[in-house]
Amino acid sequence: MATQASGGDEFTSNLGRIYGIYTGGFVAFVLFIALLEKMGVPNQYLGYLFVFFTIAVYAFIGIISRTMQVSEYYVAGRRVPAFYNGMATGADWMSGASFVGMAGSLFLLGYDGLAFVLGWTGGYVLVAVLVAPFLRKFGAYTVPDFLSARYGGNFPRFLGVIVLLACSFTYVVAQIYATGIIAQRFLGMDFVVAVYVGLAGILVCSMLGGMRAVTWTQVAQYIVLIVAYLIPVVILSAKKYGLPIPQLTYGQALQEITALEQKFVATGVASAQVMAAKAHVTPFNSYTPGNFFALIFCLMIGTASLPHVLMRYFTTPSVKEARISVAWSLLFIFLLYFTAPAYAAFSKLEVYSTLIGKNIADLPAWVYSWGKLGLVSICGKAAASAEAVKAACAAIPGHDGIVHLGNFGINADVVVLSTPEIAGLPYVIAGLVAAGGLAAALSTADGLLLAIANALSHDIYYKMIDKNAPTSRRLVVSRILLVIVALFAAYVASTKPADILSMVAWAFSLAAAGLFPALVLGVWSKRVNGTGAVVGMIVGFGLTATYLWCSRYSPEFGVKALGMTSLVGPDGKALIPDMAKALADPNAAKILANKVGWMNISNISAAMFGLPAGAIAMYVVSLMTPAPSQEMQDFIDACRRPRGNTLMEEKTA
Repeated sequence: MATQASGGDEFTSNLGRIYGIYTGGFVAFVLFIALLEKMGVPNQYLGYLFVFFTIAVYAFIGIISRTMQVSEYYVAGRRVPAFYNGMATGADWMSGASFVGMAGSLFLLGYDGLAFVLGWTGGYVLVAVLVAPFLRKFGAYTVPDFLSARYGGNFPRFLGVIVLLACSFTYVVAQIYATGIIAQRFLGMDFVVAVYVGLAGILVCSMLGGMRAVTWTQVAQYIVLIVAYLIPVVILSAKKYGLPIPQLTYGQALQEITALEQKFVATGVASAQVMAAKAHVTPFNSYTPGNFFALIFCLMIGTASLPHVLMRYFTTPSVKEARISVAWSLLFIFLLYFTAPAYAAFSKLEVYSTLIGKNIADLPAWVYSWGKLGLVSICGKAAASAEAVKAACAAIPGHDGIVHLGNFGINADVVVLSTPEIAGLPYVIAGLVAAGGLAAALSTADGLLLAIANALSHDIYYKMIDKNAPTSRRLVVSRILLVIVALFAAYVASTKPADILSMVAWAFSLAAAGLFPALVLGVWSKRVNGTGAVVGMIVGFGLTATYLWCSRYSPEFGVKALGMTSLVGPDGKALIPDMAKALADPNAAKILANKVGWMNISNISAAMFGLPAGAIAMYVVSLMTPAPSQEMQDFIDACRRPRGNTLMEEKTA
């Protein structure tokens, strides 16, 4: 792959053959690992082979895609065909949250976890209809570019960068956290060391070639992650029901889960109260109806606002290709999202069948493997060893030595990674899933870090500080900033600030409240002006960030601001009857996290208040101030017109 444009054209004309060979090579590698397992090679060595081989392939693609051309670095030369851009977008989108965390949340939340599936999938309809084609017609390199041109001046650009940094940084911390979990388990590393090992793989993919390298790496990563996600659940479906289509046998698995839940209550393995809170198919056990639909709403809007996702549609050759690309994106994402509920059901069925109701002296090995990492607990303590489990259960008065449903705990972020072990599948399948999870986390982290670095180097440095900076200096600045941001994100991830899915949901709310009204009204309303946009972005983003911070990290402030003396659940019963006592607890932040809020809306749906407030402020202030110039209104019309040349193409040299 040459670094010149002609080389890029030659490469894109042979994409089918190149990725066909790559896929065949990957299948051959998996079969080779399976052969090594049969020969008795220790699992730890197989884990090293899986992780390092896949990272080496991604790094190789990143190195040979290196470039010093601005358009190649920022938008891959705008030569990415719709089909492959859809595949790259699927990889960019299906982060550690989707691959590692979503099925785990469905495992723990049951019906209520469908809010994530519905919100994230539905959001792509908004991307296709409201945003992506028009940003491609505009011809921007970054989302703040559009805000500056549409609303005039650098202040809207600066606000766009602030929102982009907040949501993308939160999101990338979650991805690096996911790589740390995978490397910790499959490479036997300390979590902090594992985080920085994962970071090295991320940087090699994105630092040298920018969007060009990230695009072709993400196509390769999508192939790995989708194969890795489908294989275990396909095997389980064929093994249990004789049909290797888990999406069709999913209903039978749910019926078995429901029957086991009833059996647990009848035999005393689970109390009726515990089962009422954990029943897999019962709606609104974990979320109130308000929180359920609020989460769907925030995730949908956030999907259409995330800068690293919207950047992908800047890379297509035309507006038409951008529209087609969204359709391909949705198809590639659908393959995983349609499977996630089945994955959760088959995993829960295995746990219920092989663990719950069993004697604590006969626990399977996987419990201790993940318990040593503090990710599986029995009787309220990490299941680090048989002795630790025995001691923890003995401390419970009257415990009968049986694993009750209420005794078992598993971190949502490891359900997908641990399912092959839980089901007794060969280690090669577990290693394959780890490689898939790593591909998902790396692909999204690449896109996010690139979005952050591009915003800082292009929008802040080049557009606001030094407009005469030569190309070489701009790209060097971008790469330096990318490394600095990545190292800081790795440090934050090493502190384990929250679970993966919560961090990702926060990012969606921040993007939705800060960017969605400005983007959508910027395209669809000729009356909205720069003053309105600035006020709306400040109000929307500021309110959402404040609400998120107070409800998560400063519960004392949140409780006092809301005048709470107790916390009452949707059924009218007191969840925390004595708020003063709760606040005196050293772990008050953890106790009240996701519970304190207006109208009991949790902080993973923080945009519920900031988004409408920002949109209303934007429109009202615009009506109170002069309308945009006729030239700008004509520009908006041209932006909405599908035909014609790109409006603001920058020089590529």
